[in-house]
Amino acid sequence: MSNRPQVETPARVFWNEFRSSHLALGALIVVVLIIALAVLAPWITPQDPYELSKLVLMDARRPPGYVGSAGFTHWLGTDAQGRDILSAILYGLRVSIQISLTAGFIAFSLGATLGAVAAYFGGRIETLIMRIIDLQLSFPAILLALVLAALLGQGKWPLITALVTAQYAYFARTTHGAAATERSKDYIEAALSTPLSASRVVFRHILPNCLPPLIVVATVQIANAIALEATLSFLGLGLPVTEPSLGMLIANGFQYMLSGRYWISIYPGIALIVLIVAINLVGDQVRDQLNPRLKR
Repeated sequence: MSNRPQVETPARVFWNEFRSSHLALGALIVVVLIIALAVLAPWITPQDPYELSKLVLMDARRPPGYVGSAGFTHWLGTDAQGRDILSAILYGLRVSIQISLTAGFIAFSLGATLGAVAAYFGGRIETLIMRIIDLQLSFPAILLALVLAALLGQGKWPLITALVTAQYAYFARTTHGAAATERSKDYIEAALSTPLSASRVVFRHILPNCLPPLIVVATVQIANAIALEATLSFLGLGLPVTEPSLGMLIANGFQYMLSGRYWISIYPGIALIVLIVAINLVGDQVRDQLNPRLKR
């Protein structure tokens, strides 16, 4: 029996090239591991750090390796409320990933739709949409998120709304550039000569061909959303104190840094940096493969 040659599909070629970069592959493993630990946090952590009835104030501000009154070891120490830092980090990562993915998906959908519609219709519609996008892009995303978070108040959905508003313009600008190129191609002109509706042409023909640059933008914006969420929570404008947040953990431990209790802020900060850097490294590799001209 002869061995049939293995078919090299585009997905297989992409994966083989991706894993040839040991740095990107290691970053992807880190991202997957962090997501898995965050998802499994309620089952693998010894304590629900945000269940007030399970907190013991006598265990507050204990150093790493301390065995608490509940009988388990606080490997990364405890904070000022007696929370196990390791448990709080995993719960905080769980919320940060959930918020960033939700905000990223909504911003992706909204921005891609606006950019494609502007490129498809052109004229006054394109001018109106893109001038609004350009005006928003003239402001720093962090400044816009700060203003919206202050106006909307604390909570998950106000925070997601602020992140979406601060990020959708990047997707819209990227989609508009790619869609404008696709709009001038022959297959779109052929589709326009048929009785297909505008929505079908936009969502079935134009947008699918704009996905490669959008995927690159999405990886960057997810990392930015995690950083923005932590920043807003650190400033007291994101999640309330009753919700798990890495930014809130860092803020709570900041006042104890000079007294030598470094672990309250340092370990959540390390977890946040590792996640953001890993996502960015994966995004850099994806960008280099989808657009080799941008390879550094």
